[in-house]
Amino acid sequence: MADGLSGRRILVVEDESLVAMLLETILEDMGAVPVGAISTVDEALEVVADDPLLDAALLDVNVAGKEVFPVAEALKAKGVPFVFSTGYGEGGLPDHWRGQSTIQKPFTEEAVKAALYKALGVAEA
Repeated sequence: MADGLSGRRILVVEDESLVAMLLETILEDMGAVPVGAISTVDEALEVVADDPLLDAALLDVNVAGKEVFPVAEALKAKGVPFVFSTGYGEGGLPDHWRGQSTIQKPFTEEAVKAALYKALGVAEA
């Protein structure tokens, strides 16, 4: 099914392997190209610095015991839109990040799609 995510490179930062695999499958089903899954903040920072072709990112807020906000800052600085994923929803984010596209775990394919469309400014088909 080709839509607004077709061919888009989406960074996946998620330390839970089953969740990462689910996100990769969801992205592939939408025609996107998953980059990752990356399971540490440091590795994610390297990918953001080294990959000029990222279209968007899905960021687990807590990655291997570290908050993902340095990665969010790096993406923001490069103008790459992103979506947080967290078990606490937007209410669990620091005030600075409230209003940022957020999906709450456990999430559905529709929630992931809607959040990415919103972050990328793509009209839903």
